[in-house]
This record gives sequence, structure tokens and C-alpha cells, in this order.
Amino acid sequence: MKYIDEFRDGEVAQSIAQAIKAEADPGSTYHIMEFCGGHTHAISRYGLEDLLPANVRMIHGPGCPVCVLPVGRIDAAIWLAKQPGVTLVTYGDMLRVPGSKRLSLLKAKAEGADVRMVYSTLDAIKLAQANPDRQVVFFAIGFETTTPPTAVAIKQAQALDLKNFSVFCNHVLTPSAITQILDSPEVRELGTVKLDAFIGPAHVSTIIGSRPYEYFAEEYQRPVVIAGFEPLDVMQAVRMLVRQINDGRFEVENEFARAVTRDGNEKAKSLVADMFELRRAFEWRGLGLVPYSALRLKEPYAAWDAERRWDVPQDSPPDNKACECGAILRGVKKPTDCKLFGTVCTPENPMGSCMVSAEGACAAHWTYGRFRDLETSHA
Repeated sequence: MKYIDEFRDGEVAQSIAQAIKAEADPGSTYHIMEFCGGHTHAISRYGLEDLLPANVRMIHGPGCPVCVLPVGRIDAAIWLAKQPGVTLVTYGDMLRVPGSKRLSLLKAKAEGADVRMVYSTLDAIKLAQANPDRQVVFFAIGFETTTPPTAVAIKQAQALDLKNFSVFCNHVLTPSAITQILDSPEVRELGTVKLDAFIGPAHVSTIIGSRPYEYFAEEYQRPVVIAGFEPLDVMQAVRMLVRQINDGRFEVENEFARAVTRDGNEKAKSLVADMFELRRAFEWRGLGLVPYSALRLKEPYAAWDAERRWDVPQDSPPDNKACECGAILRGVKKPTDCKLFGTVCTPENPMGSCMVSAEGACAAHWTYGRFRDLETSHA
């Protein structure tokens, strides 16, 4: 299949790995954060870390929208689902993420709340049309990639004069999270998390383009390479970053040129700018309150804003103390550093969002056998 098979060629991967080994300075260590959970899964699925030389180290970032949503927003969604006459709909991953007291939307459904899974925003609109006696609330999450479909749904609701449809908006912004990481004490002051470069997200960049990352390259002197999600994309991005670090360059390069441009999708960006505005601050799991890092609907679209329609709780309960998901999202720890990983915490019994999400680092380590590193180390 074009654009798939040729990016999964094992022999080519080996040749790129050899090139990286030849070009990497044996006296240096290269710390590269893959921001996006899609890259984390590609790295685990294809065993890419096993191909890289020992001095090229991959660090998992917070690039999973399900993972970074804090406990308080899960609790708020559950609260909405329990309101009289409300049907709450969302994507499948969100149903199993534990809120406080380990209550999830799936458990709330078992207790009688009307919670349903949808595959798209259009499904939510159709549900509202088919159930005029119910208030259908779409639990919207995601980075810049999934914001335009939410905007389209609201436009449709407006055109259809759907008064029983609203959105609980939890769309967050990638650049703000990268800034928070680079300004964190672990990176800037303590140096306990070494970050030499970033692999930029693929899907997000198809929307926002490569231009927003130029700030990080210049201001923080960290090279960025935007990469696709196939194994050869990731390997080539690592090679490009190793070259930049060796040359002392801090630039934004685009390995994913087959899908990403410098300016991104202007139509999608215009639609989002028309309908959404920045929140002053928004809580992220693991990162705390991040300034101007999330979106809310503008006043002209307030009729479709669930937070304006209901007095939604704005609580901020703490994470499970034993769960290291927050530290994993910051790159401070790896999944195997968590005492719960693979014992108490499994995909069937997740303690935190990193094990629930299809893009979570813990789920990647478990699904593709990376947890066996623990068994080997203890042998």
C-alpha cells in the first residue's frame, strides 16, 4: 500500500540505524522527546529503540489528549452525565479513564447514567436529532487535530437549530505544552530531564503547519523535526535531529512533507479561529495549570457550550498518589518506573490515563511487550 509499505521496510530501517550509529558522536548523548503518543506507539510497536545506539535516547512526551486531561475534567463529565435528561457522548478511550474515587464514565453508565460512545462528531449530531427530548452533550477532547470536527458539529447544530446539543470543550494546544515542558524546573533549572531535541507531531502539524515550532527552535535552541507515524519516518527524524545537534543547528525540519506544510490547513485554522477563543489557563495532568493552552467557545456560540448551559464543577482533585502518569507525561519517568505498572495497573484494570488511551505510553509498553524489560532487569 503506497505510503505505508515503503515506510515499514525492515532493511531500510536497519540501514538508517547504521547511519545514525555512524553519525552519532560516541562521546555525546542525544536526548530526543517524541511529543506525540502516535510516535510512542510506533517506537514500541516496531522496537525502534532497539535499533538505535545506546547514546540516542527517546523520551516520551505528553502528546496524548486522553492522557493529559486532568481528573477534575473527568469528574465534570461524569457530573454532566448524571444530570436529568442528559445523554453524554464521547470517544471510546474516554469511557474508561478513572476520575477521582476511581469512578469512570463506563462505571457511571453502569450506575444508570446515559453515556454513549460515538465515532465522530456527526454521530453526536444525529443522536441529538433522533432524541429531541434529551440534552445531548458531546465530551470533546483532543489537540488541534480534532478541534475542526468539533467546530463543524457546532456549525451543523446552528444550521439545524438544534437546541438539545452542546459541547463540553476540552480541546488543548500543543505549543503551549511544549513551552511548559521547556520551562519546567526539571528541564530549565535542575537539569534532571535532558531534552536536546523534539520530534514534532504529525496529525497536529497537518492542521497548524510547521511554523509554530520555529519559536522553540529559536527561543529555546532545540531542533524540531516533524515526522510521520511510520517506523521509517521516526528513524529518519532521529537521524535528522542527530545531524542538527552535531552541527549546532536549531531549526525546524519537515520529514513529513507528504502531508505537512509550513502554514498548515488554512481553512481549518480559520474555522477554529472563528468559533473558539483561548482560556486564560487550563489544567493538564502532569503539567499543572498551563497558561493559554486550551480553547473555549466564543460568545456567539455560547448556546452550544455545556459549561455555560450548566454550572459545571471546576474542581481539581489530585491524581492517584501511586500512579506515575503525570511524571511519565513530563518525561521525568518511564512506564516501567511506576510500581503499579503491569501489577495493579493493566489495560483491564487501569489506574491512570496512560494505561487507558490507545496512545498512552504505558499502554504502548504493555501492548508491545516493553514491560518485559522489567523482567529482564530483575532476572
